[in-house]
Amino acid sequence: MTVVTTTPGLYPLPDWAKDSLSSLKGHQKGDLIGDDEDEEITAVYDEVREEFLADQREAGLDLVTEGQARWDDMLAHPLAVHENVETRGIVRYYDNNNFYRDPVVTGELTESGDVARELETASEYTDSLQAVLPGPYSLADLASNEHYRENEFLDVIAEFLAGEIGAFPDHETLFLLEPSLVENSPEDGEDERASEAIDRVAAATDADVIVHTYWGALEEKVHAHLLDADIDAVGYDFVSDVEDNLYNIQEYGTKDSIVLGLLDGQNTLVESPETIAERIDWIGERLPAEEFDTTYVSTNTELFYLPENKYKEKLAALGEVAAREEVTA
Repeated sequence: MTVVTTTPGLYPLPDWAKDSLSSLKGHQKGDLIGDDEDEEITAVYDEVREEFLADQREAGLDLVTEGQARWDDMLAHPLAVHENVETRGIVRYYDNNNFYRDPVVTGELTESGDVARELETASEYTDSLQAVLPGPYSLADLASNEHYRENEFLDVIAEFLAGEIGAFPDHETLFLLEPSLVENSPEDGEDERASEAIDRVAAATDADVIVHTYWGALEEKVHAHLLDADIDAVGYDFVSDVEDNLYNIQEYGTKDSIVLGLLDGQNTLVESPETIAERIDWIGERLPAEEFDTTYVSTNTELFYLPENKYKEKLAALGEVAAREEVTA
């Protein structure tokens, strides 16, 4: 078994960057990030990006992410910065105390190249880049649509994401974040369409594609349809729901590789490397029929919920797991 340590990205801004950006951008809606930041703002984000990459390198993670410092709207960012999308009212970000601006699609969704430019800069610092995007079902679920027929919106979002990926620099893996598959589970028929939409996005890259789910476990039928998608791994949140995630894997199997979401991305309590190793062993003992090509070990969610020091401590704990696996391999 190969163990690879990584995270779903989206890290907390350092305090110095919050102060600098507050001064440069202000606090109003009109000052949210777009695709036309001036040189001073761009320089701040460039410095934050370098810091995020350095944090991951120093921790010893196997795969590093760009860190998504510019993402004001968490998962909705790729739409929020598009010229044919208006960001309007504040919406609760799932069942937590974070909020995002409702991205309303008002015109044709063409490729923007926004995320590709972020990754292009990050790729100058690493050979083990992991790209991160919202999955098509979650992005369609979080957005509003005033331009396309409702029954084609999911397909449009999938094509939009595939177009964005087409401009990406070389990357080893693509993490597609799909919390809506758990939080707003698709109904009969829609679950199959969600899987097909993921297929279209995955086909846009030669990298390994991982669909990461969190904040619980997938409904059985949704899980079964997800396994029909041509992807390399499914991510499971073993912090929020151990029992149902184990049941899904034992009952329906999973892909050749797996993501174990073992560290709590929203809790400041930092898991020790020993605890993480014990959780890997504990799950391995309960999946005796599974021999995974790669076991990705990760936080269950993005890390932007945490204070800066706790985010770094979580990375360090993951890095120690990576070092131990290298020693024992």
